[in-house]
Amino acid sequence: MSDNLKTALYDLHVELGAKIVPFAGYDMPVQYPLGVLGEHNHTRQNAGLFDVSHMGQAILSATDKNTNIAELFETLVPGLLISLQDGQMRYSLLMAEGGGILDDLMITRISNNADGFERLFLVVNAGCKHADFQHINQKLNGQATLEILDRALIALQGPKAAEVLARHLPDVATMPFMSLTHTKLNDMNLVVSRCGYTGEDGYEISIANHQAIEFTKLLLAHDEVEAIGLGARDSLRLEVGLCLYGHDIDTKTTPAEAGLMWAIGKRRREEGGFPGADIIQQQLTNGVFRKRVGILPEGRAPAREHTEIYSKSGNKIGEITSGGFGPTFGGPIAMGYVATEFADIGTEVDLMVRGKARPAKVAKMPFVPQNYYKPKS
Repeated sequence: MSDNLKTALYDLHVELGAKIVPFAGYDMPVQYPLGVLGEHNHTRQNAGLFDVSHMGQAILSATDKNTNIAELFETLVPGLLISLQDGQMRYSLLMAEGGGILDDLMITRISNNADGFERLFLVVNAGCKHADFQHINQKLNGQATLEILDRALIALQGPKAAEVLARHLPDVATMPFMSLTHTKLNDMNLVVSRCGYTGEDGYEISIANHQAIEFTKLLLAHDEVEAIGLGARDSLRLEVGLCLYGHDIDTKTTPAEAGLMWAIGKRRREEGGFPGADIIQQQLTNGVFRKRVGILPEGRAPAREHTEIYSKSGNKIGEITSGGFGPTFGGPIAMGYVATEFADIGTEVDLMVRGKARPAKVAKMPFVPQNYYKPKS
């Protein structure tokens, strides 16, 4: 009997024939009978349903109505939060004092509350959630209250996701990308965000645990929808160049090294006011010694995490942080860090696999185009 936690959808995963593996302290489906390749392709072509209930969900609110919660949280993250409107969402980074990344997270501003308090809805990574919430509580002690939510979280991703979900919730079809709305389906109170981790259009739906299986079965009843496991989730995000915390970013990695400066607004770059700001500002002025890049190995064999990267002259210049086969791309793909002088697209490198040097090139990411929702003008 496993000591790992189980999400509200665990019994359904078993019923659907999922292969269960331990992940971030939970028993999670890595694949279903369709297989990783089939699940990946189905998500790119139709709609894939993912259980992401292991991730951390919380509501952050100020203890004083006169305190601007967005301004307060900007002391911990470098994102532009003050300018967010009600229901607008932003990707940001929980920063360490040394300029490294404690976690990456999604932050949504929720203003229309009967009590007049503004709130932030936070979604953080599963493996970091306890440390994240402890860190936030400690840093904002007495100024803010963090309500940790025990709710299921279901992602519906792919070009058919909007069409399927709109059959039940018509208003979601025209939701802006990176926005959130509160809605109801029968007796279910749903929090629907238009975002995701596959590079495709899609949604994440927060729902009460006891209603999660009923809602999930409702979506799976559509021919366009298949259940998708962690295996395809990883290959999908890798193809579109999205970082996985603990692999491609961590406390030893700065946003400048990781190519995530787009997540730090101009005002924040100039004003600072977040942990590690002085280091980030120095790196913006002086540059960085290493950079995250895409890597294309020659041949068909994938280069896995921790594969060492060498220059053509035989010097070690970096390491792969994520790698595998890209089904939509049609070949092996990877990302990792190399010394800055080797980061130009097209630079030839060698990957050391089982003691043998395999040729590869630095490549532009994403490997597959991102297809996020853009309203028709």
